Amino acid sequence: MTLPEKLLALKAGKDSVRPGEIVEAPVDVAMAHEACAQLIRPFEQMGATEVWDRNKIVIPIDHWVPASSEASAKLHHAIRKFVEKHQLPHFYDVGRQGICHQILVEEGFVLPGDLVTGTDSHTNMAGALGAFACGIGPTEQAAVFATGEIWLKVPETIKIEVTGRLQFPVSGKDIILEALRQLTTEGGAYKAIEFGGSGIESLEMYQRFTLSNMTTELGAKAGVIPADEETLRYLRSLPEIKNGRANDIAKHASLRADPDAKYEKVITIDGDRLEPLVACPHSPDNVKPVHDVDTGRVDQVFVGSCTNARLEDLRVVASILKGKQVKRGTRLVVFPASTRIYMQALREGIIETITEAGGSFNTSSCGACFGGMGGVLDEGEVCVSTSNRNFPGRMGHNKSMSYLVSPATAAVTALEGKLVDPREYLKGEDAEKLARLVAQR
Repeated sequence: MTLPEKLLALKAGKDSVRPGEIVEAPVDVAMAHEACAQLIRPFEQMGATEVWDRNKIVIPIDHWVPASSEASAKLHHAIRKFVEKHQLPHFYDVGRQGICHQILVEEGFVLPGDLVTGTDSHTNMAGALGAFACGIGPTEQAAVFATGEIWLKVPETIKIEVTGRLQFPVSGKDIILEALRQLTTEGGAYKAIEFGGSGIESLEMYQRFTLSNMTTELGAKAGVIPADEETLRYLRSLPEIKNGRANDIAKHASLRADPDAKYEKVITIDGDRLEPLVACPHSPDNVKPVHDVDTGRVDQVFVGSCTNARLEDLRVVASILKGKQVKRGTRLVVFPASTRIYMQALREGIIETITEAGGSFNTSSCGACFGGMGGVLDEGEVCVSTSNRNFPGRMGHNKSMSYLVSPATAAVTALEGKLVDPREYLKGEDAEKLARLVAQR
């Protein structure tokens, strides 16, 4: 079996499973953001009067934070009433909020071997911890809230093998963009993506999260990275592992694909030769080398989203901007992925550095990523973004243009006011020094 198959077999209590098989399994963590308001009615229509396990439900408000309209305020009000009614302890309201996927992996909810469901397509991100994590709709999640169980069709698995070792400023974002170039946004439709190879093993968790996050753009049901010592180091560094499971961190961390596992497809990416990439409008698979793309003037640089707004991402941006100024005529908007990250960025001086350079710091939320608030684009405007999608109208006007890049590429673009290969700024000792700074723990 592949690793995703082993995870589903584990949860279903079976010796083995095969692609296409239907399994029923208990859910370890169920997450809902603003979509929680949409599941209340079906939850009640099913006849449910209480949730199956209040300690396994996580509800972060993360799209419109704080409420930006009467409609979003109504959503938030409904969610707060539901949380109060069912006495749900893991509620992340305004003031202690964060992007839902970051909350799951940062607050100690997910361990290797877990089955995680969430009312957002990028729930795949938690799979970087050696879990099977997938997005589902609000009605399906209502059933999970009521029963604690779900049925799933076992997907076929695509293996992405990354050889060598990335050379900074090339990053995990460039790996997943290369995967999208090879597989396209349809290539992983209802498949599981399993990552492996020395190029993955050398990555820290913040970059692994980027990989599993954007398996969603491949159309995948889940994206999984085998747990290893880096995974365990990350989990043990968290302030708390929820629900009394601190002793279970390594319980299923040794799960690996069998040597004779059968994959639907295997693609190989040479990490040694990978270069900074960009997904051009209007699709995440329209990928080209950064140095081959001329965007003209860039109106906005967006650093944020569940893909690339972790502390290390912000360190990259601040280190490149330090002592310099954002190009006049270009806006830089930054949304940290969580309040915890915001606070650490404050302590490290990251917020001060970015603000002094001419950037604008915003509250932890999805923000401009989905065109909701804090950086919506007008007709014809160009944005270079660290987010995961650039479909028409994703960040605002249907005729705006969004280019997807790594944080390093975004930072140098903010300085130049046009898309620039970060290797032109970061050479030799400067690149090595910045890489060490970002990796500080």
